[in-house]
Amino acid sequence: MVRKWMIVLVVFAFAASMLALSSCAKKQIAAGGTGTAPTAMQPAPAPSAPPAGSGPAKMDPLAGEIKAFESEAVYFDYDKSDLKPAARATLEKKAGWLRANAQFKLKVEGNCDERGTVEYNLALGERRAKAAVKYLNALGIAADRMTTVSYGEERPADPGHNEAAWSKNRRDEFKLSR
Repeated sequence: MVRKWMIVLVVFAFAASMLALSSCAKKQIAAGGTGTAPTAMQPAPAPSAPPAGSGPAKMDPLAGEIKAFESEAVYFDYDKSDLKPAARATLEKKAGWLRANAQFKLKVEGNCDERGTVEYNLALGERRAKAAVKYLNALGIAADRMTTVSYGEERPADPGHNEAAWSKNRRDEFKLSR
């Protein structure tokens, strides 16, 4: 009986250690990825507390516009990086905002659904991000104001495992910086 419990404990300890070791860092390809190996993602910095006495009157007057800009993604068909008409319309609206706010730079983040290998999805995410940058550049946004990154399948918008979830995960997201 004791021997049986020892075997169960050893198996449990082994399984727990394998589970702990299997949670590795997420991967990404930085802008201009030229087939180099993906690097580990850095955790996002914690938001800093607003300075004392900074109420709504002292907030960035563009905060609402920035939030609206960043919250609108463009979506892709399965295994495609071609821009659909709805994506083009969204990008045209974003280009207008970027022209009016030249102090901002843009990072386009390409994402995929979970189907396909990690390497394939990272490459597809990069193609999707570059398609958006190319279109924005054609609309007059300077290329040096834009960067791309691919997260592949690592940042799903919807964790489900069906077409409804996958269609939300095949997207480009947009992040602004000064």
